[in-house]
Amino acid sequence: MTVEPVPADDQSAVGEEIRDIADVPAVEVINTVAVHLLSATAVKVGLADDPETQTDLDEARKLIDALAGLVTASAPSLGDHHARALRDGLRTVQLAFREASPFPDEHGKGPGEKWTGPVA
Repeated sequence: MTVEPVPADDQSAVGEEIRDIADVPAVEVINTVAVHLLSATAVKVGLADDPETQTDLDEARKLIDALAGLVTASAPSLGDHHARALRDGLRTVQLAFREASPFPDEHGKGPGEKWTGPVA
């Protein structure tokens, strides 16, 4: 396998598309990570195209716990506008998890509820 060099005239276009991580505000990084966690969780709780093959509640639990920790810890620094949207998304996947679970967790013991409190 050989790697073709990028022509000089295309290198400037590539350079314009790449952002230096030092230039990305923390709020944007946190939101991007949270959206990825939300998307992955939605798939794992069965809200995607093929729930019969994509649902994995064990994986969803891990993702929800990570998302809840991120959202709860970062909310004071994000501001209400960003934090509210993330909390709403988190609550949505927590409720979807509860609905998808054949044996729902005790109230207040579901994924992420350690950090968010009980979700109803």
